[in-house]
Amino acid sequence: MKTVETENSGLKRAYTLTIAAKDIDARLDQEIKRIAPTIKMPGFRPGKVPANLIRKMHGEALHQEALQNAVQQGVQGLLEEQKIRPAMQPEVELDEGYAPGKDAEVKVRLETLPDVPKPKIDKLKLERLTVEADDKVVDAQLKQLASSQKAWKAAPKGHQAAMGDLVVIDFAGKVKGVAFDGGTGEGMSVELGSGSLIPGFEEGLVGVKIGDEKDIDVTFPADYQAANLKGKAAVFSIKATEVKTAGESKLDDDFAKTLGLQGIDQLKGLVREQAQQELNGLTRTHMKRRLLDQLAGDHDFEVPPSMVDAEFSNIMEQLKHEASQDEDPAASLKEIEGEADDYRKIAERRVRLGLVLAEIGRANNVQVTDQELNNAIMAEARNYPGQERQVLDFYRQNPNAAAQMRAPIYEEKVCDLIFDTAKVTDTPITKEELLKEDDDL
Repeated sequence: MKTVETENSGLKRAYTLTIAAKDIDARLDQEIKRIAPTIKMPGFRPGKVPANLIRKMHGEALHQEALQNAVQQGVQGLLEEQKIRPAMQPEVELDEGYAPGKDAEVKVRLETLPDVPKPKIDKLKLERLTVEADDKVVDAQLKQLASSQKAWKAAPKGHQAAMGDLVVIDFAGKVKGVAFDGGTGEGMSVELGSGSLIPGFEEGLVGVKIGDEKDIDVTFPADYQAANLKGKAAVFSIKATEVKTAGESKLDDDFAKTLGLQGIDQLKGLVREQAQQELNGLTRTHMKRRLLDQLAGDHDFEVPPSMVDAEFSNIMEQLKHEASQDEDPAASLKEIEGEADDYRKIAERRVRLGLVLAEIGRANNVQVTDQELNNAIMAEARNYPGQERQVLDFYRQNPNAAAQMRAPIYEEKVCDLIFDTAKVTDTPITKEELLKEDDDL
């Protein structure tokens, strides 16, 4: 194979490979020998069909396969010979004038990964903000837990339901006088002000007393999940069978036992442990941001434009998807497009940081194990109850998707390595100060 370099500019490389016709023919002969035992033809015993007949019957397809294999091996040989680490998949183009029996001229274009200066992570200095889950933090979370576990009690006789109360109703809904599927029920509990029902329904229950019957006029939202009800006006005939008011849950042993625990001390211990884990997560996120800022400030090498383009496309695609959910998608999209240059800078920073972290990981033999990857995929599958099998199959059948799942695990492991190696100073602060620090980043 003959190799000629046609471009060497920055990270861009281009080559012309010439693969001799005799090499392609030799591969074709090998391919014919490989499949000969499987070929069947009338008048010949299985596996005894002459090579010239196999060539005549399957020559075109076999030649394409031989040519493809020759090109793939040629490109791989080029990368090894030139010691090139491609940033993305090389662009490979066969000369339009090629025909069987002729030498194959192949143009290869690619971008190389840059030489990343090896960061001296033992010289890095980082500050770790630490927050203790003290009694103040625990008490706040306990109060939040108690408020979410409302103790409902029967309202006094004659009490008119107000926002914040719980009304138990029997109901029957109709659209243009006709009942519809799912529109009838008994004993449904409705917390007024929760926003769990269609607009107007909860408001229509304000003021009812036990035993009251009334009709509530509502209109189903235009984006309602049931297509036959979207935007339709409906009337719900209801009867209030119970009205309850919310009482404050007392944080004691009895309250803890309603949660399946032995007592309030065990509950406080669990809340403190959970609060500490959350705070540790916040401090780690803060330290990671500071680390990435430091690495970004210390490195300013050229990055492959193709990698930046790919990352920029991912960012814009995500932003446009989020914009489509906004109240005014067109205005949001216009704002995003107006800030495209800023997002491209973010994409370039992400690529550069990714290469720096990859170099640190490579130099320190950081690996993502199959077990770690499988754990991450299982965790992702659990986000889709009832569809776990489909999610697992998707990742098994799509190596690129699995590689995308592997990337953040690798990044976290590299960051852990740096945290363990760098000079880290602990600074105790309050939760409020930590949250303010994050807002300022």
